[in-house]
Amino acid sequence: MANRYWVVSLPVQKSASTLWNSLQDQISKHSFDTPLYRFNIPNLRVGTLDSLLALSDDLFKLNTFIEGVSQKIRRQIEELERVSGLESNALTVDGVPIDSYLTRFVWDEAKYPTMSPLREIVDGIHILVAKIEDDLKVRVAEYNNVRGQLNAINRKQSGSLAVRDLSNIVKPEDIITSEHLVTLLAVIPKYSQKDWLSSYETLTTYVVPRSSKKLYEDNEYALYTVTLFGRVADNFRTSARERGFQIRDFEYSPEAQESRKQELEKLVQDQDSLRSSLLQWCYTSYGELLARRFSTPGCIFVLYVSLQRAF
Repeated sequence: MANRYWVVSLPVQKSASTLWNSLQDQISKHSFDTPLYRFNIPNLRVGTLDSLLALSDDLFKLNTFIEGVSQKIRRQIEELERVSGLESNALTVDGVPIDSYLTRFVWDEAKYPTMSPLREIVDGIHILVAKIEDDLKVRVAEYNNVRGQLNAINRKQSGSLAVRDLSNIVKPEDIITSEHLVTLLAVIPKYSQKDWLSSYETLTTYVVPRSSKKLYEDNEYALYTVTLFGRVADNFRTSARERGFQIRDFEYSPEAQESRKQELEKLVQDQDSLRSSLLQWCYTSYGELLARRFSTPGCIFVLYVSLQRAF
């Protein structure tokens, strides 16, 4: 279970050290197992009263914005870990566990110089978080596009015989193609197989007797071949359809089959690569977002104290 922290600001009467010691004494008397941590915030340039008032709403909106983007990335991490079969990793900020980063928080002077106006710091945080959100949308869309293509191929390979790809079922020796003869593939409802076997030779003329052979069967249909003269193929299709038999269009091509196999292998590799890349990016970006989010309460606190002094 995640730890919950309260961020408390107190007025300093004598010195910050005296207040800190007094707070520790009071907490230890009433709740001896509650640890305390100092959330050190530097003095920031707050600007004029008008700028503070204008900034107050923006800061709370920024905090909500960062929280929303953080949750999106957290959900994406959970989904990617689940699909990848990975155990949930402890998330970090700059390589440090989140709890440790928060309880030992140090203002990042390099990223947010204390000499910069508070408005400039807030705007900088907003720009960076917005960029992370945009990057997330692009990366997720790219990953979902490849995953969608794979799912479409898998549906064709695992669906019923009425719609699935037949290239993995039909072998070269199953097809007869000559100057006069052709082989058709018939999809027959599972419980109509006797009807098919007793009638296919009479659906039209010039059907090769005893040429029908069952290649495959699933829960709904069976796949049969039938050989006949090419000139009556259209008549056969029409008669078969009238009897409830489906003739699938199929042309055996080793080149096309090899091309589909290579395409599938490439999509699988692309999906694995994109998933791994997206997951690592989410780990890093989540840490960056939390670092910005931990800086936002400091800005809010400075703003609050400055407004209190102003009034």
